[in-house]
Amino acid sequence: MTNRKSFAAIAAVLFALALLPFGVSGYVLGLLTLGFYTAVFAMSWDLLFGFAGEVNFGPSFLIGIGAYTAALLNHYEHWPIWACVVTGGAASIVAGLVLAVPALRLSGPYFGLVTLVAVLMLQNIIVLFAGITGGEIGLDLPDVLSIDDSNNYWIALTFMGISGAILFGLSRSAVGLILQASGQDAMQAAALGFNVTKHKLAAFCISALFSGLSGAMLIFYEGTVSVGTVVDIAVGVQVIIAAVLGGRRTILGAALGAIFLIGAGELLRPLGEASTFVVSAIALVTILFVPGGFLGALLHGEKR
Repeated sequence: MTNRKSFAAIAAVLFALALLPFGVSGYVLGLLTLGFYTAVFAMSWDLLFGFAGEVNFGPSFLIGIGAYTAALLNHYEHWPIWACVVTGGAASIVAGLVLAVPALRLSGPYFGLVTLVAVLMLQNIIVLFAGITGGEIGLDLPDVLSIDDSNNYWIALTFMGISGAILFGLSRSAVGLILQASGQDAMQAAALGFNVTKHKLAAFCISALFSGLSGAMLIFYEGTVSVGTVVDIAVGVQVIIAAVLGGRRTILGAALGAIFLIGAGELLRPLGEASTFVVSAIALVTILFVPGGFLGALLHGEKR
């Protein structure tokens, strides 16, 4: 698929999505709104794993830091939403730096284990300081993005579009190429004169920024923040599966995978607990037999 055709196809999809509020119910809009925020989580994760080659098993740590920072500022200090969202993104970068600087010195699976432990620690902190954070029950927010389904949908779509454009642009830039080289063979990349650790740290910070921003946006859409919605390990697993399903090292495929997961989970809800099994089975089959993911398979097919 040529760049011109790719941009034309993406523009057409975004235009079609922008028109949906005029023809579908609020229920469908709400479902897609959630999918758009999850898409940003997945695209952020793909930048780090797909290109830098670092497996972050705890994306919900960065999401949770941004979400809870924004929530606490709005709930207790009554900061405006935009200030809370920006501060949430900044807090995720700081937390990401604190976590990544020592973690990136480790090799193999240890980086992933560090990020997983960070999620568990954040969960415990939230529960221990329940008087401030709301604990497992959660914390209600005095402000929300909008009470109109269409407005919330357009805000989420715009945010996903801008985030996707930035992340995709970075992945195709010189920085993205260096990250990809570092992820495939760090020693050879270092031998060519690239500062592998520096570029991976930059990728982690960028991933943290968009994860934190999206986490903060999500809670102002829902009007509440809780461990189950932004910090739970299941949230991180969903993000990872979405990115892999859509296609590793594609960025935009991660958005496709996220929307598919949210939609499939809702469509299969009448099956009860079996819905999780069916969605998991689809993800497993895709990973085993289509390792390039949905978008990867499409692009590979067009190159033939």
